[in-house]
Amino acid sequence: MNPARRFVRVSLLSILFIARGTYAQTADDANKSNNPLNLAASFNVQNFYTPSVFGSNVHTNDLLLRPTVPIGPGLIGVPQIFRGTLPISTRPDPSGGYNTGLGDINLFDIFLLSQGDVQVGVGPLLTMPTATDPSLGTGKWQAGLAAVAVSATKARLLGALVQWQHSFAGQSGRPATQSLTAQPFGIFNLPDGWYIRSTGTWTFDLQHGSYYIPVGLGAGKAWKGGSTIYNAFIEPQYSIAHSGAGVPQFTIFAGLNMTFGK
Repeated sequence: MNPARRFVRVSLLSILFIARGTYAQTADDANKSNNPLNLAASFNVQNFYTPSVFGSNVHTNDLLLRPTVPIGPGLIGVPQIFRGTLPISTRPDPSGGYNTGLGDINLFDIFLLSQGDVQVGVGPLLTMPTATDPSLGTGKWQAGLAAVAVSATKARLLGALVQWQHSFAGQSGRPATQSLTAQPFGIFNLPDGWYIRSTGTWTFDLQHGSYYIPVGLGAGKAWKGGSTIYNAFIEPQYSIAHSGAGVPQFTIFAGLNMTFGK
């Protein structure tokens, strides 16, 4: 073989090998950061801005602060993932203007039952009536179950998070609540830590019959800074089906996830 051709071939093979290794590492980082069943501590800052809702010209906003703490196998024998969600919400005030403050804090504790090709976790959840204004929460203590299933490869991360809860105590003047949310998610990895995402959360008010089903299409990038994986993304979402007034029509979902130590 001509030495020049050999040099070109070896160089191309080397570049492809390096690129493949880089892609594999960045895809692994993206999967760890996007996987709700990853056994690493994390802190996520996520925001849902809804400039339009059905049946009204108001807007809403929810800033979510989400710490996640893994717990090693103890007496139960399987790892646990404890996650809290502290919402800072903005809602229209019935008397005019808007209210902004703390919403209802949500906690769940997932028991990781399977760590094979498909990860599965199930556990209890609790929502506390911590809202600083009636427009920002339900006024009810709620309890229920959360379940997660995830399948990950270098090319993609697929899965779903389902939560069901029902009120059991709280302000007697507020109506009972029962809700179901289902978040199917698809993350499709690209080179250099970039990825395409779709993660709309389908929300069903089982007590009153309203619902909305958003579909999103966005992008994000994961990168390593020391032992921390940073993951920034933006995902516009549009509700392709709904019932009831006041539910989101169009939402811009954006955030920064930080995964520590792994």
